[in-house]
Amino acid sequence: MRKVPTLRQERALLASGARLVAGMDEVGRGALAGPVSVGVVVVDAATRTGPKGVADSKLLTPNAREAIAPAVRRWAVAWGVGHAGPAEIDEHGIIAALRLAGRRALAQVRLVCGDVDVVVLDGKHNWLSTPALDLFEAADAAPGDGAPEPAVRTLIKADMTCTSVAAASVLAKVERDAILVELAQRHPEYAWDQNKGYSAKAHMDALGLHGPTPQHRRSWNLPGTPASVG
Repeated sequence: MRKVPTLRQERALLASGARLVAGMDEVGRGALAGPVSVGVVVVDAATRTGPKGVADSKLLTPNAREAIAPAVRRWAVAWGVGHAGPAEIDEHGIIAALRLAGRRALAQVRLVCGDVDVVVLDGKHNWLSTPALDLFEAADAAPGDGAPEPAVRTLIKADMTCTSVAAASVLAKVERDAILVELAQRHPEYAWDQNKGYSAKAHMDALGLHGPTPQHRRSWNLPGTPASVG
C-alpha cells in the first residue's frame, strides 16, 4: 500500500515560527535533452490537508498527474515552476542550473505571497542555497536574483512523505512534460513526446543518426556526432 504524504513536517516548521513553508522538488535532472525544472508549493498555518491522490510524481500516471494538478494549484498558498535550459546547464553545470531554476520558481511565488521562510527540499543535498565560493569558483557560479535566501531543510524521500514536496513534484513534472511534447513537434525524430528527453532507445538511436540539437545538453557524454541540427 502506497504511503500517503502528510503536512507533518511542514506544520512542525510552521509551529516553530515559520510563516511560509515551501516544498520543492526537481524533474529532468538526468535527462539528455530539455530543461531541468523545479516546482515549489507554499503552505501556511491555515493550509488544510492536501488534495486527495497527491503523491510523488513518479508514482502517478501522466493522466493522474494532469488530473490532480489543477487541484494542487488551487490548494497551495502559492506555487511556481522554474526552468533552466540546456545552454545554462552546459554553462553552469547541473547543480548550479538546479539552483537557478529553484530561484526562478521562488521568484514566482514571491509575487503572490512574499518571501518564503523555509524550503523543504527532497534528498540529502542542498543544491538551492548559494555555496561558499572561493575566488576561482565565483566565476563559474550561476547568477542569483539578489533576493533573501530561505532556510533549507533537506529530507530524504520528502517527495513521498511531505505533501508540499509531492505537490511540487507533480507541478514540475506536468509543466516539463508539456515543454518536451511541444519541442517534439520541432524534432519528432527524437520521440520526446514519449521519452521526455531521457535516454530511451528511440532517443539514443536518433542521436546516433542525427546528432544533438540545441535542446541537448552538449556538455554531457552524448552519443552521435557533434553536428547540430536546427
